[in-house]
Amino acid sequence: MYQRIETDTQSNPLLPGYRFKSYLVAGLTPIDAGRELDFFIDRPKGMRGYILNLTIEGQGEISDGTQTFHCHPGDVLLFPPDKLHYYGRAKESSCWHHRWIYFCPRAYWIDWLEWYSRKQFIGYISLSNSHVFDEFDELFHSIELTQQSGRRLSEELSMNLLERLLLRCMEEDPKNPQKIMDPRIIEACQFITNNMSNTLSVDEIAHHVCLSASRLTHLFREQVGINILRWREDQRVMRAKLLLQTTQDSIGNVGRRVGYDDQLYFSRVFRKHSGISPSEYRSHHSHLSYAGIE
Repeated sequence: MYQRIETDTQSNPLLPGYRFKSYLVAGLTPIDAGRELDFFIDRPKGMRGYILNLTIEGQGEISDGTQTFHCHPGDVLLFPPDKLHYYGRAKESSCWHHRWIYFCPRAYWIDWLEWYSRKQFIGYISLSNSHVFDEFDELFHSIELTQQSGRRLSEELSMNLLERLLLRCMEEDPKNPQKIMDPRIIEACQFITNNMSNTLSVDEIAHHVCLSASRLTHLFREQVGINILRWREDQRVMRAKLLLQTTQDSIGNVGRRVGYDDQLYFSRVFRKHSGISPSEYRSHHSHLSYAGIE
């Protein structure tokens, strides 16, 4: 078990002290008995973002605070934000090699992150066969290579690959009763998310996805469960929370970035959803410090 390092000097994401300031970071952790990385991670408060984990060799030992379980090659785990992380190489295994992706989700991904198969709060999927395992292994690896490529749009391209991976996880979750969302609704969500600071009308959104306004409204409520304008408000508040935690922008500028030019109105909307003001939310989260992923 390590002690937390409260500096920003660690450049290796496999070691304690690395700070995750990007929307996505990915890698491979090869843990072998007695080697440098052979220790248990202990983060009582977890991290700000999500972590996807794919075991490719050996066994890992995971605790969710109430029970301990082992993961094996082909097992995919999803750790949600702000939850206990306690994991390492299983004692009876000589190694635990796992791929991982740390990410802050796009707003419309939230439903895709509510896995039905889980061990307490940790999402848990065991891939059905070797062909599916190879597909997932390649997707994880492609996301890692793209994120580390240094290309101008490497983060955006990595997020697009991650979107495909999350959809595949939904398909492979044996307990998931939901159908994959209509691609026109996904595109509408993407369009709204990409234009969060603009006040798009339902007609403009419908035109973008080649639907009538009435058909879009019907499909959106049917598949998402709430009307499109309420959904946009929810996503704006979610984006504002992320900006309040990860930037030093003023409250007014955060409001403008998510579509509210009137700071007082933004604060009222934020309080309605969160129970506290934007400044109180920022103050509450400013003392939280999270170590890196191993």
